[in-house]
Amino acid sequence: MRFSSERLDKLRGKTGDSGAAIITNPYNRRYLLGFETSDGTLIVRSDEVTFITDSRYIELARGAAPSGVTVIEANLAADNVLAVKNAVGDVDTLRLEFETMPVSAYKALRTRFRGCAFEPLDEILTNLRMVKDAEEIARMKAAQELTDDVFFELLNVIKPGLSEKQIAAEIASRLLVNGADWFSFTPIVAAGVNGSKPHAEPGETIVKAGDFVTMDFGCLLDGYCSDMTRTVAVGGCGEEQKLVYDAVFRAQLAGIRSVKAGVAGNAVHQAALNVISEVGYGEYFRHGFGHGLGLEVHESPRASLTYVKQLPEGAVISAEPGIYIPGRFGVRIEDVIIVRENGAENITQSPKELIIIE
Repeated sequence: MRFSSERLDKLRGKTGDSGAAIITNPYNRRYLLGFETSDGTLIVRSDEVTFITDSRYIELARGAAPSGVTVIEANLAADNVLAVKNAVGDVDTLRLEFETMPVSAYKALRTRFRGCAFEPLDEILTNLRMVKDAEEIARMKAAQELTDDVFFELLNVIKPGLSEKQIAAEIASRLLVNGADWFSFTPIVAAGVNGSKPHAEPGETIVKAGDFVTMDFGCLLDGYCSDMTRTVAVGGCGEEQKLVYDAVFRAQLAGIRSVKAGVAGNAVHQAALNVISEVGYGEYFRHGFGHGLGLEVHESPRASLTYVKQLPEGAVISAEPGIYIPGRFGVRIEDVIIVRENGAENITQSPKELIIIE
């Protein structure tokens, strides 16, 4: 992930010329600096940018930090707070990530900056990260393409007699062999009755003829996440299974058709829910239609009943309705889409019509 000065400029534009922004969340730091460390404090002022980290990452930071960013080493918590104080100087306002900053760090800053106003930074950074630039979109398309490749390979692997754990191991191995840096989350594999659990953990359950098998997985590539879910039938399926699958399939298409910049997230969810409710399964659609993804596999914005904000152009979200019938089976289909001015761009290419593996 390359550094983009435009991101720092946008942050400065949102925070104003006075005061300073202090960023400790590792995803926000990576977004703004272009490189990753598990420790560090980024300080952004109108005229200066400082990055403070410890001895484990100082060499990496000095080599990776873009021109104009001052890198400082601080190995103890007290040293870090003092370094922050020196870098910030005398200001009237500090903007902090209230949602993720440790309470201990917040208290230490309050002690050092008595009389200074503390304001939230979270929403500003969330809104910046929601809208992906061309580089971010390219990385996410590459991650999604790799994930599609693995799904096609799985179609030649899945068969009766395999356990959920064995299928999950195939997914994990093939993601890495195909070039993924890591997984965007632990793969989910749910066979038969376990399909009614949206986030089932792969276990010893054996795939039998007549089972639906739901697989939800994604990779991390160049810092960005992919995500997809497919439900396949093994050795045939019953009429109700076909009915439920068709309802989820049509609900996903309806939700995707409703997506465009400016549409509220809850309207997208409702478009999918309407389809599922029409066939009598509305009570079994038990989560939101979609979530944002990027550096994290779950981030803003969302497409759910409670998300009334508008989806911005350039946001990337999942499209994943599902029906989950307790003790029987479940179906989920998930693609990743980009919110465009006049509609949605689907970057997931795996087929989603019902696949029956004989």
